[in-house]
Amino acid sequence: MKAAVIIFPGSNRDVDVIDALTAVSGREPALVWHRDTELPDADLIVLPGGFSYGDYLRSGAMAARSPILRTVSARAEAGAAVLGICNGFQILTEAGLLPGVLMANRDLKFVCRDIHLKVEHADTSFTRRYDTGQVIRVPVAHHDGNYFSDPETLARIEGEGQVAFRYCTPEGDIDDAVNPNGSINGIAGVYNEARNVLGLMPHPEDHIDPSQSCSDGRALFESLVEELA
Repeated sequence: MKAAVIIFPGSNRDVDVIDALTAVSGREPALVWHRDTELPDADLIVLPGGFSYGDYLRSGAMAARSPILRTVSARAEAGAAVLGICNGFQILTEAGLLPGVLMANRDLKFVCRDIHLKVEHADTSFTRRYDTGQVIRVPVAHHDGNYFSDPETLARIEGEGQVAFRYCTPEGDIDDAVNPNGSINGIAGVYNEARNVLGLMPHPEDHIDPSQSCSDGRALFESLVEELA
């Protein structure tokens, strides 16, 4: 699998996702600066976490206007897999590649801890190594991870299976008490209509090896390798 990682000023989880992709695929991804306009041949494009442009406007809003996003959008429309993690998720919504918006956490505080996610669908390029309904543990680290959409959009993404992950209890119950940011319906990640673009707030790249206390995030990258190699 050939992957490319987009680097923005303020990216701080790019090394983490580079390490994860290299460990799982056996191949280092190409690195692409956000001001570039061309992408190398790649099966997967990753927008990593961080604080692009310091989050001085809305999170991801300035990065969504970077020249490389036009190329990313064209590749996504052509069917390439695109993964946005944390700030990458914010950028994808601001660029119109994913529905909804990411707002400030409801308690207006930065949250950094392990959480549990329920896998909504195991029939996508990103989740084929999981089971539908499986509960996994991965970390979150964000201030603006509160996913929101208008009622019409929410009904559409729920009805068309575009919700990828939800915050849940260790037993798999969707409970607002364990929702780390107030996201509507406990939504932690969403797909586009074609389900080749995924954005999620948690960081699967930080739980790919037992030495990280958990390896539940590894199957996401293994799924992509299996599908795209």
